[in-house]
Amino acid sequence: MELSSQDKFQLWTMEKGFTGEVLFDQLTETIAEERYIIDDLLLKVNNSFFQLDKVIISQDGVYLIDIKYHEGDYYLEGDKLYSVRSNREYKNPIIQLTRSETLFRQLLQNLKMNHLVRASVIFNNPEFTLYHAPMDQPLILPTQINRFLKELNSTPSKLDESHKKLAQALLSLHQVKNPFATLPDYQYERLEKGMLCWKCGSLNTEISVYDLVCGKCGTRERIEKAIVRHIEEIKVLFPEKKITTQTVYEWCNGKVSRRTFLRVLKKNYRAVGMTKDSYFE
Repeated sequence: MELSSQDKFQLWTMEKGFTGEVLFDQLTETIAEERYIIDDLLLKVNNSFFQLDKVIISQDGVYLIDIKYHEGDYYLEGDKLYSVRSNREYKNPIIQLTRSETLFRQLLQNLKMNHLVRASVIFNNPEFTLYHAPMDQPLILPTQINRFLKELNSTPSKLDESHKKLAQALLSLHQVKNPFATLPDYQYERLEKGMLCWKCGSLNTEISVYDLVCGKCGTRERIEKAIVRHIEEIKVLFPEKKITTQTVYEWCNGKVSRRTFLRVLKKNYRAVGMTKDSYFE
């Protein structure tokens, strides 16, 4: 379906954020010594939720890292962040980070753990510039990232049982469901059906022998793999909907025969029931 302009902007923002996290993940793969690295934690303390992009548990402290992949020229004016080009106001990541740091310290107190906390906002888009950047704030700009990682890497780190307990506690306290997550309003009947290209998302696809072929970018995918991918889409978007041969056939807009869909379902999922009302899970 066609997203509203507001939903498109939210999707664009989330995709940019995800790109930034993936790129920073690649950089932290080279970190040596003993450290626990935990990504995308959603925690709850005293009925307050907060999210951490990356937590690095090290001997010299716990690093809380908020990653921003903003692109272009920005400036800080007071406690507000603006884009130079559009003059659009964005959430000040320093304020967000300060709140997360405070809640994380409260969490450590609740767990009766004593660890030094080091929080930073990392802007890792090489095309990002921040004017009026305060020197006394925990900001790491694109030109400072390699230096930050080198310093982290050169700091000796030997972990003990307390670090392991903290990592286990954080993983156990992770909130799987985000109560503040918002999705566009969508309904099964209103969504356009068909088989999407996994790479570019186009519905302009055709079956060629054993492959699903995209008419837009030329990407090829084995039919069975594509069918399983679309079944998983149904499960994510409509968790209450039973997975039947007919449902999958409709969702994929009859790109292949019902027999093929049934074969893939039997191979990859467990059948429930033996009558015409049977389904798969």
